Amino acid sequence: MGYLIEMNGITKVFPGIVANDNITLQFKKGEIHALLGENGAGKSTLMSILFGLYQAEKGIIKKNGKIVQIKGPNDAAKMGIGMVHQHFKLVHNFTVLENIILGAETVKYGVLRFENARKQVMELSRRYKLNIDPDALVSDITIGMQQRVEILKMLYRENEILIFDEPTAVLTPQEIEELMNIMKSLVAEGKSILFITHKLDEIKAVADRCTVLRKGKCIGTVDVAPVSKEELSEMMVGRKVSLSVEKTEQQPGETVLITENLTVKSKMHGKALVNDASFEVRSGEIVCIAGIDGNGQQELVYAITGMLQPDSGRVFLEGKEITHNGIRSRGISHIPEDRHKHGLVLDYNLAYNLILQDYFSPRFQKNGFLDFDEIYKNADELIEKFDIRSGQGAHTIVRSMSGGNQQKAIIAREILRDSRLLVAVQPTRGLDVGACEYIHNQLVAERTKGKAVLLVSLELDEVMDVSDRILVIFEGKIVADVNPKDVGYKELGLYMAGSLYAKLRRKSA
Repeated sequence: MGYLIEMNGITKVFPGIVANDNITLQFKKGEIHALLGENGAGKSTLMSILFGLYQAEKGIIKKNGKIVQIKGPNDAAKMGIGMVHQHFKLVHNFTVLENIILGAETVKYGVLRFENARKQVMELSRRYKLNIDPDALVSDITIGMQQRVEILKMLYRENEILIFDEPTAVLTPQEIEELMNIMKSLVAEGKSILFITHKLDEIKAVADRCTVLRKGKCIGTVDVAPVSKEELSEMMVGRKVSLSVEKTEQQPGETVLITENLTVKSKMHGKALVNDASFEVRSGEIVCIAGIDGNGQQELVYAITGMLQPDSGRVFLEGKEITHNGIRSRGISHIPEDRHKHGLVLDYNLAYNLILQDYFSPRFQKNGFLDFDEIYKNADELIEKFDIRSGQGAHTIVRSMSGGNQQKAIIAREILRDSRLLVAVQPTRGLDVGACEYIHNQLVAERTKGKAVLLVSLELDEVMDVSDRILVIFEGKIVADVNPKDVGYKELGLYMAGSLYAKLRRKSA
């Protein structure tokens, strides 16, 4: 059988790094073909070449056996190739419908005609069970819904080859399950899918075949069904990877963080997003806030770290009240959920990003002037210690780095700060299995050193494996405080959905 798409001998070079080194990828019609690799392995670069965003220095692309030239996304679209990017390409102050038809509008007598487009979009939405609201502003819809808009953009243009770049990196477990079902239904309708990921469970769930990249080179292509997750992870990372977290029993020490009746209300409708939350975190323990996305985790973290002021309640760190202290004077290390918005200055280089929290400390400045020798020495040490991969080392502009290496930079900076409390929000979101293993080990090492760690995660495996204690949040309320050894996935899921909490409340009433 011939191949729908062949990328033969593709080589792409950026300053200081060979992103794709003589890669060959062969893709059949009607299959879900996974492209697996670590962060920075060259997956997104290869797919960006297929979509016309980059031009390869060497190699050819064939479609149905014929050599094609893809000089830009418009050429890709004419060949029926569409792409959902890792960071969505949507206009936030346009409606869902306007975003879907943008660039493929129907115009009559110089006026935009929406009637047929609306009909077509709603028909596609029903057919693929995407359930979008065409008139909602993109700025008002969830990340999962934004992804559906991106999928509808491809379907509206009648693309036959759909590229999904890390599609689950920003989704909740429920949204991931929905997306997997959507992908299966797309293939059943005759579409073909290229699926960039580093999540082994997802590959096993939906992919037919898998091509593995490592450090810019193609390691091989395998049928997914007979291959184990352990074998795939070894192909990806080049060594055996532990898929579970190893940690010793440890007795927690003195209390480091106390939140007392913390309440945060919505500025729009006055509803309590964090509702009377009281808990403590002690030194030498990892406490995880678990819950379905949108149940107040973000606002709770913002109130603890000083990014917003609570409406009522108090926060104490090592016995001192810090409720109204500024962010800098709190003495908290914070790995934020949104690395682009709150974690990095994307147009600064790596060295500057690694001192964002400490540039004013005596180590990095003398008499009010930055000490550049010390700044770059610090960067070189962290790049080496945390294996941060970047084309030009400390001088690399952070925007050009892969998402996983951007995350490693934040983790390196925050772990090495001299603080007693580390707040880690979704620290492994968008990271490959090797990087997840590394970061989990780092969190456990911090806990072993006596740091208090507050982890916020949507990944149930991470919640169960890494935590010493789990606090479940539902509609802004802490509804359970459990030991991961005493609770199963199903019970935890029921707490997170609020059903077990409601049942217990009815019983006590």
